[in-house]
Amino acid sequence: MKLPILAIVIPCYNEQEALPLTMPELLKLLDKMESQQLIDKESYVLCVNDGSRDDTWDIIGKLHAGDSRVKGISLAHNRGHQYALLAGLMEVKDKCDIAISIDADLQDDPQAIIEMVKHYLNGDEIVYGVRSSRQTDTWFKRSTAHAFYKFQKMMGLETIYDHADYRLMSSRALNMLADYRESNLFLRGIIPTIGLQHSVVTYARNERIAGESKYPIKKMISLSIDGITSFSAKPMRTIFLIGLLLLIIDIGVAIWVLIAYFNHETISGWSSLMLSVWFLGSLILMGLGIVGEYIGKIFIEVKNRPRYAIDKTIW
Repeated sequence: MKLPILAIVIPCYNEQEALPLTMPELLKLLDKMESQQLIDKESYVLCVNDGSRDDTWDIIGKLHAGDSRVKGISLAHNRGHQYALLAGLMEVKDKCDIAISIDADLQDDPQAIIEMVKHYLNGDEIVYGVRSSRQTDTWFKRSTAHAFYKFQKMMGLETIYDHADYRLMSSRALNMLADYRESNLFLRGIIPTIGLQHSVVTYARNERIAGESKYPIKKMISLSIDGITSFSAKPMRTIFLIGLLLLIIDIGVAIWVLIAYFNHETISGWSSLMLSVWFLGSLILMGLGIVGEYIGKIFIEVKNRPRYAIDKTIW
């Protein structure tokens, strides 16, 4: 059986501190897997420079000069993690048999790559890296992450619990991913819809090797909103159901008001009136906001602009 060519895809944004530490670990891992007859000697690492403002691209060039297995592409503009990851996967889809995406900070244990490749050799075309525990996270991050996954499930999203973007995909899976043309990217939701035979590899998450996290709480909330509004219409359906419930309540209140009026028992209800106005006003604004999210996504999709542009390549 021909050994597979493995491409490790790393999205990079301001990773000048992490890359010099990350790359020797990954190249050593490639050597180890090659000696174990798991991958072909043509395997490589592709770094995707996502419009970094530091020396990330220069460092990628120096790493390539030291070892030709280090490849690089540089996007013409900062597009965000999901677009940079997609750009890397699309770049390698015809130049490898399997691709594994991993972040530059190596918080996702790279040793799990060995198990992922073994799963592929046993017939799996998509292998998800899933955290075995969140004990290293703060209480706040652990609680919000669990709430994030539960809320996604409630909204109808098909995602893998405690899985980020650490996964293996076969070239066939990558070519099927290329058929998904939406601009509102949420790869954690898109890839499970591809199907194909898949499995899970668990690992313990490490501390960041260097640098700062590129996913603060603001970006996590934005990613969650993108995921829900890209894959589910439940928020709009929920607004309708709340409106229906309020209509039933309003009918009951109207009957009570009419009875009180004809019995001459009406009283001034300034407090209840104000509370009702504020409550209904908040619901209306929330509803408009949710509908606006969907309209905004339609607006972006119908323009059909390129999702990213590659400026430079090191191969």
